[in-house]
Amino acid sequence: MKVKNKRCIRTLSLKQFRAAKTRNLIAVFAIALTTLLFTSLFTIALSINDGFQQSNFRQCGGWSHGTFKYLTEEQFEELKEDPLIKQWGLRRFVGMPSEVPFNKSHVEVGYSDAVQAYWMYCDPIVGSLPKEGSNEAATDTRVLELLGIEPELGAEFTMTFDVDGKQTTQTFTLCGWWEYDEAIVANHVLIPLSRAEAIYQETGLVPGQAKDGMTGSWNLDVMFQNAWNIEKNMQQVLSNHGYQDESRMDGDNYVATGVNWGYSTSQLADNIDPMTVLTIAAVLLLIIFTGYLIIYNVFQISVANDIRFYGLLKTIGTTPRQLMQMIRQQAIILSLMGIPLGLVGGWLAGAALTPIIIARLDGIVNTVSVRPLIFVVSALFALFTVLISCRRPGKMAAKVSPVEAIRYTEGMNVKRKTRKSTGTVSLLSMAKANLGRSRGKTWITVISLSLAVVLLNLTVTFTKGFDMDKYLSHFVATDFILADAAYFQIGAGQRFSADSPLPQEVIDEVAAHAEITDGARVYGKTSVIQEFVSEDYYRQLRKQWYSKEELDRLVQSEPKTEDGLLTDNAQLYGMESFALDHLKVLEGDLSKLYEPGGRYIAAVYSEDDYGDPIMDSHWAKLGDTVTLRYVEELEYYNPNTGEIYGSWDDIPNPDTDVWASRAAKWRDVDYTVVALVSVPSPLDYRYYGSDEFVLNDQTFIQDTQTDTIMYYAFDTTDDTNDQMEAFLSDYTSNVNPQFDYESKATYLANFESFRSMFLLLGGALSFIVGLVGILNFFNAILTGIITRKREFAMLQSVGMTGKQLKTMLVYEGLFYALGAGLLSLLLALILSPLMGVTMSNMLWLFTYRFTIMPILLLLPVFVLLGVLVPLIIYRFAAKATIVERLRETES
Repeated sequence: MKVKNKRCIRTLSLKQFRAAKTRNLIAVFAIALTTLLFTSLFTIALSINDGFQQSNFRQCGGWSHGTFKYLTEEQFEELKEDPLIKQWGLRRFVGMPSEVPFNKSHVEVGYSDAVQAYWMYCDPIVGSLPKEGSNEAATDTRVLELLGIEPELGAEFTMTFDVDGKQTTQTFTLCGWWEYDEAIVANHVLIPLSRAEAIYQETGLVPGQAKDGMTGSWNLDVMFQNAWNIEKNMQQVLSNHGYQDESRMDGDNYVATGVNWGYSTSQLADNIDPMTVLTIAAVLLLIIFTGYLIIYNVFQISVANDIRFYGLLKTIGTTPRQLMQMIRQQAIILSLMGIPLGLVGGWLAGAALTPIIIARLDGIVNTVSVRPLIFVVSALFALFTVLISCRRPGKMAAKVSPVEAIRYTEGMNVKRKTRKSTGTVSLLSMAKANLGRSRGKTWITVISLSLAVVLLNLTVTFTKGFDMDKYLSHFVATDFILADAAYFQIGAGQRFSADSPLPQEVIDEVAAHAEITDGARVYGKTSVIQEFVSEDYYRQLRKQWYSKEELDRLVQSEPKTEDGLLTDNAQLYGMESFALDHLKVLEGDLSKLYEPGGRYIAAVYSEDDYGDPIMDSHWAKLGDTVTLRYVEELEYYNPNTGEIYGSWDDIPNPDTDVWASRAAKWRDVDYTVVALVSVPSPLDYRYYGSDEFVLNDQTFIQDTQTDTIMYYAFDTTDDTNDQMEAFLSDYTSNVNPQFDYESKATYLANFESFRSMFLLLGGALSFIVGLVGILNFFNAILTGIITRKREFAMLQSVGMTGKQLKTMLVYEGLFYALGAGLLSLLLALILSPLMGVTMSNMLWLFTYRFTIMPILLLLPVFVLLGVLVPLIIYRFAAKATIVERLRETES
């Protein structure tokens, strides 16, 4: 028979809710703390993701979804009308300055429409974008600073820059500027389209016929409906109009494209795998379990305290389902009060921690996310945690019989074997027995206390594992490296060339300012040098970048020797003794490489992130004869038709025409491989081009007939290290800004910042989890005192003093503390080595070092809590007299 009693149940639930004010405060605090944990972590995670995404956008040059590059005007007009494209912007490149003061900065001069400028973070905060038909220009404050121009509307400035290899000097009038953002790789000087076309005409450039293939062409940046499957959408747009981006050799319908890799959603869609899903799920489960520990304990206490009330309700016909519904309703009301508090507090905590963490992450934009997703997901996770936490206490209330409820004392339903004791009863044995009365509550309290300590211990173990020696060996080989600024800017797409040498005069000037203990000049390749490799090896090097069909065409186009070997480019070092000393010898002996003029060579092998050599990264073996071809003149031709163009300048349109090159005039020199080596990353070319070899410096100069110094690496004495650091900082900034340097001190500071960031993040998480543990401990003691009021009153009525009772409660608290300490130690002994092995496999700079110092330092805190918390709670509970407590319980 159905009875309409939902309203009655709801009324009972609300009245009971109003009566339990203390419980409500504790529960709201617990729910708020759990929500704070979720919200703060999600805020930090999404803020770092947003900052990482923004940094990627700045490195990519903007936040458009993708770019159709180097179009003709007809292709631009055609593609922009595609229905998949929701918004588009136009960009036309004019030129780049390379001389001082722009030699350390990537500055582009060009035209961008308003949409494109917005996407490239080029929104003037003062003034406006340039007007057509004028000589106006807008730029950022960094460019103005380099030019020595004060930001003032109407100010004139002059720039000299290259337009497809031809230098031009232009004067502009400043019409607007925006603040310099150091995260953006490229600085822009935006000019009107009319001025851009005038410069093209002035320098003789015909759009579509530029030698570099990009100057003057139309670049179409686009936005789609969303950031999922950007590459697929780009290819679909091309397909809709009969174009392809696979290969230029497939015909004249080739269009180059670029996908904005800064969008994490696009990367996730392309790279998600089961391990990523499992990792995310494990982290979320850990957070939910942390919240479950505290909220479950709160509701367990509540049900234990109100168990007689639920028993009386069952005597008048209330069903188990209705009792569970009452508890669930109260949980939802408490959630409506606690979750908003936790959302606000969590976001504020996350917002406070995020800038500190991001400051220690190199190259990530400092931003605090306010996405609604943070609050929606945090609230749902918190509500889910509350509902599963109140489920078991609800079942407990539903299962207890009315008679058992009236007589309920904590742990009374636990079945145990009866034991006869012959020893005396002591306060210590009574405290031990009391903990065993509710083993579930005891274990939850001990686990929640231990979880925070174990997390902190793992965090300290993790951060201590960052091996400074490994880190420095990866990034630093000598105290200082001095070079032209372009050498350190190679990541922006530049390559070492004869245009960026380090003059001997600069080395002499630097050496005069501090005591140099040892140093070496390293000479770099500035001419074409070729080697001869097998077809299999040639294909192996390129198979990750080209399809089989493309590789077939490449092999077909390469010149071959009589033995069937293919020519390929080679990279060459000329090293003095100090640099040779820093090479890692894998096989053989370097002694013959110290002989000036000797025809001996070392083959350079690559290493993985852990410093282990990749033995299939080079074809040359110990004792092999390596023939290097020093090309003195190149000939360009069409591999499809056989037409010979001649020199580079004779190719009609390098961007659209199919061309290849081969040696027309050369010298071949044979060398014997005496060693297989790896070059420390600070001393290499800083980009991978082709197979690398090392020669003695004099042999290099003799055979290449060049003597261009790429960099100078040197050590100083400990006493003069700071002096040299200060000198080079001033010298490369003010005296000779064309040059730059790297030092060991820079990487030491980066390492400490990197390590402290993880320590801060792990410490913050451990602190929040620690609050959960302390609150659970507080609740456990409170539960024990509330549910044993009558028992304590009876003990005191038969002679137990208040001091003895407090001593027994302190013993119980100390047992909790001791249990948490022992469990933390056990978990640390198990988990720390496991984490050490995992991190050593994942991070090349990690060296496992066992520690339990955080546990030992926190043990006194646990002891203090074990003493103070029971005393404080008992003080409030013992205000009533023994008779009043007996009568309160009976009533």
